[in-house]
Amino acid sequence: MARPATGPRARPRARLKVGVLISGRGSNLQALIEAAADPAYPAEIVLVISNRPEAPGLARAADAGIAHRSLAQPSREVFAAEADAALRQSGVKLVALAGFMRILDTGFVEAWKNRLLNIHPSLLPAFPGLHPQRQALAAGVRFSGCTVHFVRAQVDSGPIIAQAVVPVHGHDDEARLSERILAAEHRLYPMAVRLYAEGRLRIQGERVAIKGAAPPEIALFNPSQALASAGG
Repeated sequence: MARPATGPRARPRARLKVGVLISGRGSNLQALIEAAADPAYPAEIVLVISNRPEAPGLARAADAGIAHRSLAQPSREVFAAEADAALRQSGVKLVALAGFMRILDTGFVEAWKNRLLNIHPSLLPAFPGLHPQRQALAAGVRFSGCTVHFVRAQVDSGPIIAQAVVPVHGHDDEARLSERILAAEHRLYPMAVRLYAEGRLRIQGERVAIKGAAPPEIALFNPSQALASAGG
């Protein structure tokens, strides 16, 4: 008969507590909520904050049973102070911006340095700021995509964690390209948060090293090589 184990049992690793800042519909918030619904996912969302009381993303948080609040403060400094207090009270260790359409106070950015992430719908450093999909189409690029990065005081800057690439089609308008990029965002952001929660990210200067990660070995072509060769 087997004897019962008497040694200490390994405790399950605590999940990283994440706070999410939103301004609108919260589709990337939903992607993070769905990822965190898996008990094996190493992070959990404990607080959602919106600077707009009418943001539909607040309803997503409510439906998931996540604490949420709106801080409609006209002062950037007051918003930062109240958000910082709420995040710390909730035990948040990582803040994720998900469609947060307000420039953050520099003091807030500095206080959460290297613990503050953002996702932007372009392949940074190309096309920062507003309407990046429109900028990409105007530039005639063949590929666009999205970027998850650590936040710095300058808008859409900071060490890049991960990127996803999508093709630009000849018939694309801003809406079509935005939809294709958004689908990639919903996959990329949970992956980047996982890498952070697992302690696999290390910032070296303004570059991020990822433990155990390797870049893909293939190149993408737009138009495809097969099509270009057929027309030669």
